[in-house]
Amino acid sequence: MSGNESRIQAIYQITNREPMPKKAPKRLEEMWATDVFTLSKMQECLPKTVFKSIKKTILTGETLDSSVADAIALAMKDWAISKGALYYAHVFYPLTNITAEKHDGFISVQSDGSVITEFAGKVLVQGEPDGSSFPNGGIRSTFEARGYTAWDVTSPAYIMETDNGSTLCIPTVFVSWTGEALDKKTPLLRSNAAMNKAATKVLKLMGAKDVAPLNSSCGAEQEYFLVDANFANSRPDILLTGRTLFGKPSAKGQQFDDHYFGAIPERVQVFMQDVEERLYRLGIPAKTRHNEVAPGQFEIAPFFEAANVATDHQQMLMTLLRFTAKKHGFVCLLHEKPFAGINGSGKHVNWSVGNSTQGNLLDPGDTPHSNAQFLVFCGAIIRGVHKYGSLLRAVVATAGNDHRLGANEAPPAIISMYLGSQLEDVFEQILKGDLKSSSAKGSMNIGVDTLPILPKDPGDRNRTSPFAFTGNRFEFRAVGSNQSVAGPLVAMNTILAESLDWMAEKLEGAMAKGADLNAAITTVLKEVMELHGAVVFNGNGYSEEWHKLAAERGLANLRATPDALPVFKETYIEELFSREGVLTPVELASRFETYAEQYILSIEVEAKLVISMVKTLIYPAATRYLADLSNTSLSLKEIGVDFDKETIEKVASLTKLAIDGVSKLSDALTKHDFATVEDHMQYLSHTVRPLMDGIRGYVDALEGEVADDLWPLPTYQEMLFIK
Repeated sequence: MSGNESRIQAIYQITNREPMPKKAPKRLEEMWATDVFTLSKMQECLPKTVFKSIKKTILTGETLDSSVADAIALAMKDWAISKGALYYAHVFYPLTNITAEKHDGFISVQSDGSVITEFAGKVLVQGEPDGSSFPNGGIRSTFEARGYTAWDVTSPAYIMETDNGSTLCIPTVFVSWTGEALDKKTPLLRSNAAMNKAATKVLKLMGAKDVAPLNSSCGAEQEYFLVDANFANSRPDILLTGRTLFGKPSAKGQQFDDHYFGAIPERVQVFMQDVEERLYRLGIPAKTRHNEVAPGQFEIAPFFEAANVATDHQQMLMTLLRFTAKKHGFVCLLHEKPFAGINGSGKHVNWSVGNSTQGNLLDPGDTPHSNAQFLVFCGAIIRGVHKYGSLLRAVVATAGNDHRLGANEAPPAIISMYLGSQLEDVFEQILKGDLKSSSAKGSMNIGVDTLPILPKDPGDRNRTSPFAFTGNRFEFRAVGSNQSVAGPLVAMNTILAESLDWMAEKLEGAMAKGADLNAAITTVLKEVMELHGAVVFNGNGYSEEWHKLAAERGLANLRATPDALPVFKETYIEELFSREGVLTPVELASRFETYAEQYILSIEVEAKLVISMVKTLIYPAATRYLADLSNTSLSLKEIGVDFDKETIEKVASLTKLAIDGVSKLSDALTKHDFATVEDHMQYLSHTVRPLMDGIRGYVDALEGEVADDLWPLPTYQEMLFIK
C-alpha cells in the first residue's frame, strides 16, 4: 500500500466507524470515589482505635503508628478483593514524569501446597521494587539495584480498573537504599513541610493563636490533542515522539477561532464523558471541559485539592486520558507542541496556600490594603519569584516545552509576576510608604435591561504572564502539558518557605527593637518592593519592549532548556534546597543529570527519526513523483507540447536539499566528544535542532508539491479536522 491509498483507507475507517454506545447518565453521588479507600470506608471497616490513629496521621501529618498497619492492610485487602482486585501495586513517580508500578498478588503459598489471600502491614508500608533502570542522576550505579517504596498515608489507595482486571494501587514514595529521593513525591512532601513550618512561624508572629497545619493546594488545567488512531498509527513521529516532525500547515488552522469554546464534537464528548466517569469513581474532581484554541485540542480542569493528592490525581488523569483515548479509537497527545503552526498545550498550575483556621492565605478580601496576612504572604511570593525566577524557569525546562514558551501562545521564558491593577496599586503604595486604600471591585452594566448588573473584578487577567495572580491564587502558566506538576509545586513551596523564613527573621528583628507589628510589617514589605519589585509586570509579555525592559531590570531570559537546567547547579539554589530540607546537594545534582539526559535523548531520538523518515518515506515519494513528471514531460515533448519544467526543478531541488540535510544531520549525530553535559545540550540546541528544522522546511515544502496520491503521511488537514 502506498501514499494516499493508506490515508484513504484511514479516512474510510474513521468516517464509517460505529459510534461508541452512549451510556445512561449516572448521578454523581452514585459514582463519586467508589473506587477509593476513603476515610469513610476506613471508618466502616476498621476498629475505632485504628481508625482514630490513621485519621490523625492523615489530617495532622503525625507519624503513622506502625502497630495499626496490619489492621489497615487487612481491611484494605478485603475491600480491594470485594472490588475484583487480585493484585496490588505500589505506585510511584520516577524522575521521568511517568507513573511507575510493580504488581504483586494477594497470594501466600501454605506448607500443604494450598494458597490463601494475604496482605500484611509491613508489605503495605514498605515495598522493594528494583527500579535500577530508571534514571537517577548518579545517586546509584546500575548494579546497585535496591530501592524502597514507602506508603504515603496522605494520598488514598484506589482501584485502577482496566479491561484486563482491577488492581489495588497504593501511592508511595521511592527512595534509594541509602535514603535519597529517587522520585517526585518525596521532595513535594518535604517542601510542603518546610512551607508549613515557615508559614506557621509567621502567622504566630502576627498574633495567630490557633494555627492548623498548612498545605499548598493545586488545580492543574490540562490541555491535550486527540488524533484518530488510524492517522497516528501511520505517523512514526507521533508514535515515537508524540509530535509531528514534518507537516505542512493546513490552509485552515486556528485563525478563525471557530474551534475555541465551540460545540464539542459528538465523538469527543462521548470520550470526555467516559474519562469523567472514571475520574469521579477515583475521587478526582473534574470540573471543566471545553475545546481549546487549536483544532483537535481540548482542556479538562479540576477543582483545587491538597497539592500532594492533586499531583497524584494529575498523574492518574494523564494515564486515563491516554488509556480511554485508545478505547475510543483516538491517540491522546500530551506533547507541548504536536503540530507546528498552531497552539501547543500547556498545564496551568493554579497554586495557593491555606489551612482550616486561617483559610486561604492568598485571598485578598475586599480591602487587600488592610489585610496584613495576605500582604505578608503575597510579599513573600514576590520576593521568592524575583530571587528564584530562574529556578521556576528550570523546573519547566524540557525539549517539548522549548517549542512552546515565548511562541505567542504561552508565556515567555522570562519569569515575571502579574498582580492586576488593584494589587499593583497597593504594592506601589507600600513602596512609597503611604498605604491607604484599595480600588473597589465595582460593577458592570451591560446596557441590556433584561440582563443583571454584574460584579466586576478589580483586576483583569493576563495570559502573557508566566506567574499571574488570578483573584485568590497564583497561576503558573509556563508548565508543559506532559510534565508532572510535582516539580513546579516543589519549587513554589520551597521559595515561599525561604521567603517566609526571611520575613520572620526581619519581623522578629524589627519588633525586638520596639516596633509594633503593623510598623514592622510595613517596613518589611517596603524592603521587599525596593529589592524585588522589578519582577512585577502587568503589561504585554509578548512585546519586544518587555524583553528590553526585562533585561534592564535584570530578569533572566533563559530561552531554551540547555540555558535553564544548569540553574540546578548554582550554589544559591543548592543552599536554598539544603536550608529548607527539601533536596540534598546529591539529590539536586541528580535532578540536573536526569533532566539533561532526558533532553539529550529526546533530541537524539527525534533527529534519528527525521533521518529515517526522509530516507524511507519522503525521498521515495518525491523521486516517484519526479519520475512521473519526467515521463509526462517526455511524452508531451514527443507530441510537441512544452511542459513547465519549473515544478520538476523545484521538486528536484527540494528533494536534494532534504537528502543533503539528512547527510549533514547524520554527520552531526556522530559527534560524541563533549567536555560536559552542558556542552552536549548546547550542541544539540544550536547545531542539531537547526539542521532538523532546515530539513523540515524542505519536506513541508515538498508536501505542497508532490501529488497527493503519493504522499505517505497523513496530513495536518486530515489529522486535525477529521474526527
